[in-house]
Amino acid sequence: MQVLEAYKPFEVQEIELTQWQQRPVKNNFFELVLIKAGEGIQCINYNEYPYEQGSLFLLPPLKCHSFEIHQTSQFVFLKFTSDFFQAKTRDAVNHYEWFKEAAYILSNYNQLPGDIIHNNLDRRHIYTLIDLILQENRNFGSGSDSLIKSFMTSILEILVRNIKRSSFHEVEMSAGKDERITKLLTYINEHISEPHLLRVEQLAKTFLLSPTYLSEFFRKKVNMPLREYIIKAKLKLVEIRLLNSDYTLTEIAEELSFTDVSHLSKTFKRYAGISIREFKKEGEYRLLKRTVC
Repeated sequence: MQVLEAYKPFEVQEIELTQWQQRPVKNNFFELVLIKAGEGIQCINYNEYPYEQGSLFLLPPLKCHSFEIHQTSQFVFLKFTSDFFQAKTRDAVNHYEWFKEAAYILSNYNQLPGDIIHNNLDRRHIYTLIDLILQENRNFGSGSDSLIKSFMTSILEILVRNIKRSSFHEVEMSAGKDERITKLLTYINEHISEPHLLRVEQLAKTFLLSPTYLSEFFRKKVNMPLREYIIKAKLKLVEIRLLNSDYTLTEIAEELSFTDVSHLSKTFKRYAGISIREFKKEGEYRLLKRTVC
């Protein structure tokens, strides 16, 4: 199937379907999907979840997804494309914060099917913002681009808030849910560019645990050593910046606390299996990509 890529900062699509039609779109960032009417099943990588009127889903990048429609369904797709996060100038006021929030979603959301919003107030906020986006998109005119972008940025902030509150982290837990590991993972990913806060001694002090216990606890719950998790978390953000932003390698290395570009390049190749040059040419996530269909 031919893959189509969009180069607009965002895309807004309203569609009513009685049968799902696979869209040949390479989703390089993610889409927010609102079910305005209808019932059925959402599927991502063979994992299924029922949907109904009012459901809100994220469709993550480079994923196999579909909807099994049981009742005629009205979908709204809000697509965040790479261009949404490309700064036109280096002094773009909110560019850095917007990109940080979007990258947080992309690197931490577990990419499983299911409703993304579990707070009723946040759900109402998103419904309102989507209605405003649809109205502005239908009556598109001068200034609509910037207004829609501001609405979508507000949606990003709400999504980040919900991911931080919930167990959306993409880890395979070996012993069920544990609020402590959720808080620990959230803390690590919020402070991923501050290495002094991520030393095991500092984490142990922050979470009132002994360094030895914290290391063993983390390995047991996440199935990998703390240091490896931190490195991979950084490299997922590196992938996002390489494919979806105009940051230079020097800027990426500085932001994510690599010693220099050489250190970044060697670390990336060790874990991703290819060089940064090869990765950019290939144009697809490696560490960020989950299982594929």
